[in-house]
Amino acid sequence: MSEEAEANEQARPELFVISDGTGETAAASVRAAMSQFPTRWRLRTFGEVRRASQIRRVLDAAVEAGALVVFTLVHEPHAEVLRREAAKRDVPVLDLLGPLIQATSRHFALEPQHRPGTLHAFTDEYFKRVEAVEFAVRHDDGANLHTLHQADIVLTGVSRTSKTPLSMYLAQRGFKTGNVPLVLQIDPPQQLLEVDPRKVFGLVVDVATLLGIRKERLRQLQAPPRTAYADPDGVADELRKARRLFRARGWRSVDITGRAVEENASRILELYERP
Repeated sequence: MSEEAEANEQARPELFVISDGTGETAAASVRAAMSQFPTRWRLRTFGEVRRASQIRRVLDAAVEAGALVVFTLVHEPHAEVLRREAAKRDVPVLDLLGPLIQATSRHFALEPQHRPGTLHAFTDEYFKRVEAVEFAVRHDDGANLHTLHQADIVLTGVSRTSKTPLSMYLAQRGFKTGNVPLVLQIDPPQQLLEVDPRKVFGLVVDVATLLGIRKERLRQLQAPPRTAYADPDGVADELRKARRLFRARGWRSVDITGRAVEENASRILELYERP
């Protein structure tokens, strides 16, 4: 990595999420907030934090990273430890749930439980999400095609069209999702062609955007920039052939250009849930 690239990497804003549950609530809020900023950033989630010693270790790491700490500690003594230790270290912190819980308690004269993990208790829905995530991991990038037919949703498209991030996001929503890459000059696998077409979604993106993503990928790999992988004519041809395949197979197409993963997932689910 060049000195300039390394400096850019180190300059990325970094956010830590600390939770005494899974951290999903705070992580989703952080992603929503950071989508408003046109910059690359990092998120690290620390779940099941229920001891003062854990809080101190995470805050020490936050000092080193120059991170903003967002927390959802519903056990007030632990939240107080975090505020006190963060103040000692001059680490900026944001309490996502505390003010809302307090306002709700005052307004409705209710006493909160202050019990960690109640949002993501071990319900049938929780286990459904776990199963879906495990399925997505096993069926990432064309793996385990022999069980692809068990998927709720199958994503396909040329290289670097966000198949994996979308698969994982949909899995977090409880949908068993597989993804299969389309490779130039290689026929799509038969198992993909045999999946119910109502389950299959073809991902496309405009040529300029895909070129930029692929060139950045080559830069990260320190590979030569002038390859067929990032050739404008070749990329345009790949996308044309992908669109032609989607039409021929009756697969619904989703253009991911300029949209966040959450937006593209919402579009896919909207199409998926249509009768």
